[in-house]
Amino acid sequence: MKKIVDALIQRPGLDGQVSTFLKHHRGEESYFAFGRKVGVSASTLFRIETGQQSITVGTLDRILENLGLTITDVFYS
Repeated sequence: MKKIVDALIQRPGLDGQVSTFLKHHRGEESYFAFGRKVGVSASTLFRIETGQQSITVGTLDRILENLGLTITDVFYS
């Protein structure tokens, strides 16, 4: 399953950049634990990371705020 998720995450484009960023910041933390920390459900995080759902600006903003990061960090880190 991990190989499938990793393959899906490496798709190009904006969604790919965001999903790679989220995966990096989640690390080995569970979707549930990371979701609680950033204010998003585990299922939403999984769908975003695997390309099943595009992230909204509001969701990205909430995640970044809870991580103490900015949109610049997503694209220039």
